Amino acid sequence: MSNTTEELIRICESLPEDKRNALAEFARFLAAQQDDERWERLIAHPEPRPKLDAFLREAATEGAILLNPDQL
Repeated sequence: MSNTTEELIRICESLPEDKRNALAEFARFLAAQQDDERWERLIAHPEPRPKLDAFLREAATEGAILLNPDQL
């Protein structure tokens, strides 16, 4: 276990439960943000991806139908 991890555990244990929950929620936010950045880099890669392009076209078409007020 790294020193930083040990320090975070000590800090977390010293906090009241509501602050521990807030800290955990913030950590989840940071982890999700990191995952989002990774996906953005993958999607922005210039290499041709015909399967992804076909999926995005199909998803855009489905979305247009689902969000059409006349169809609801």
